[in-house]
Amino acid sequence: MNAGKILVAQGGGPTAVINQSLVGVVLEARRFGNVDRIYGAHHGVRGILNEDFVDLTRETSHNLELVAATPGSALGSTRDKPDLKYCQQIFQVLRAHGIGHFFYIGGNDSSDTVRIVSNEARQAGYPLRCIHIPKTIDNDLVANDHTPGFPSAARFVAQAFAGANLDNAALPGVYVAVVMGRHAGFLTAASALGKKFPDDGPHLIYLPERDFAIEAFLGDVKTMYERHGRCVVAVSEGIHDASGQPVLAQLAKELERDAHGNVQLSGSGALADLLCEEIKARLGIKRVRGDTFGYLQRSFIGCVSDVDAREAREVGEKAVQFAMWGEHDGSVAIQRTGFYSADYQLLPLEAVAGKTRVMDDAFIAPSGTDVTDAFRLYLRPLLGSGMPDAYRLRPAPVAKVLGT
Repeated sequence: MNAGKILVAQGGGPTAVINQSLVGVVLEARRFGNVDRIYGAHHGVRGILNEDFVDLTRETSHNLELVAATPGSALGSTRDKPDLKYCQQIFQVLRAHGIGHFFYIGGNDSSDTVRIVSNEARQAGYPLRCIHIPKTIDNDLVANDHTPGFPSAARFVAQAFAGANLDNAALPGVYVAVVMGRHAGFLTAASALGKKFPDDGPHLIYLPERDFAIEAFLGDVKTMYERHGRCVVAVSEGIHDASGQPVLAQLAKELERDAHGNVQLSGSGALADLLCEEIKARLGIKRVRGDTFGYLQRSFIGCVSDVDAREAREVGEKAVQFAMWGEHDGSVAIQRTGFYSADYQLLPLEAVAGKTRVMDDAFIAPSGTDVTDAFRLYLRPLLGSGMPDAYRLRPAPVAKVLGT
């Protein structure tokens, strides 16, 4: 068995900085003399099963740096959610190729895959070091202050709502935008960071951490519309009623489900359209518009947080260091220190695998339709430098002559 062979793969939804983590693994691994080959698996665990590998040892450092700065998953990804049998097959492939170190970049499901593969190797007495590298725009990995990919997606959401607010102020009406987040509302909450003036939108923010009632929603919209003459609304795709049923399931006549049997929330645009129809029909407001950010926020090019890019690179580098110098498998986690700086720890896989983090109560306003200053202070340093700003005219009214 050649302990100098490394395999790295990417799983789940792509992000603006996941390739930084990939390149962090490759370039850091090259610094260790006992590493002979660095392989990458096409399309995550599916590529491992298919033995669809590429030799990243042969990539130039220059091209790797260019790839690192490019959003999306350079190796391709997968939505496969491996069970025990699937992971046993993964392990058999790793052993057949003499892989000594396995790095998997991904979210909750990916960490669980690493955990199962790690257990299989231990039971077989095979010397395999397994490290999970965090990634998810949902920011829902437990025991992490935040997760690479989230800050850049949050930056996009904040800027998009800042622009939508300017549009809505020029042509007043109701604007509803649905943001990704099935269980955790971090990304939708980021819309609040687009506000500058007290009457800026979003005027209402709905998160999956709080139950949603259509009657209360319509009442909130009516109040804000009467107060401001307009209303900008941020809605998480995962909003649900008190019973846990997705609001989309209540309003839609036909439902699409994903490979895991979950109601398909992303990419359809149905929730925004249905909420807009309710507002038009029941509040009588004529100008009502809806958008679904869908997949735009995941790999939007040109809207990357420099903090996110730096940390995504470092979690890849630290993963290699933990693997080479440490004695344990685990999941790399970002910890916040000071007002804002980051440190990295290796957590037991069991502490992260298969668990879902949601927003802290301290981040959600008592109304349930806004965030607190604690959340703004939490998120602002993650958005990075150079956030655009918006200004207003300072009107000096001219007296009417005709009095009309």
